[in-house]
Amino acid sequence: MHYSMEPTAEAKYAAFEEKVKRTIFVDNLSPQVTEPVLKKALDQFGTVESVSFIPNYLEAGNIPCCALVEMENAEKAKKVISSITQFPFMMAGMPRPVRGRLAEAEMFDDRPVKPGRKIHCRWLDPSDPDFEVAKKLKYLTQKHAAEASFLLKQQLNREEKLHNQQVETLKANFKKYEMIIGVLSDKTAQNLADHYGMRISDDS
Repeated sequence: MHYSMEPTAEAKYAAFEEKVKRTIFVDNLSPQVTEPVLKKALDQFGTVESVSFIPNYLEAGNIPCCALVEMENAEKAKKVISSITQFPFMMAGMPRPVRGRLAEAEMFDDRPVKPGRKIHCRWLDPSDPDFEVAKKLKYLTQKHAAEASFLLKQQLNREEKLHNQQVETLKANFKKYEMIIGVLSDKTAQNLADHYGMRISDDS
């Protein structure tokens, strides 16, 4: 007699539901935020098990701005949400507060079929009362997508400008640091101090 060790559909879905409980949905992410950046930012609240960026098919270049982050347990997930909702939580130096909430089953593209669930699809005839409702929903969806795309482009332009400013500031500070090191190493600072009767402290 052969016994199959394959988990049942009910067991698979139960395990999936547990995964959903310990996963948070993080959005309003900057394109500068990568998986390592996201993991490092949230590791302070607990171990990050996995990060899955959600594709944004509405934008050219498929720029993701949200992700599903699986924590080690449900309590850690709630801790993350509590922390980033109480105070502005920034990542990658961008002035874009990250938002977070508990994930929902519909957010997972690899979710198993719920046992007993049946989906029926059908074409709507123009004479069907639901046809006008579907047309309105389609229009609202397209309008929302256009508005979201416009706002995202504006936000990306501002963040790119800020990123460039930060890069230039870092370069300028590094040049100052190199100049100070050079002045100290070639005795220029000591010679100036001797000339003006000043003392250079060694506390550095």
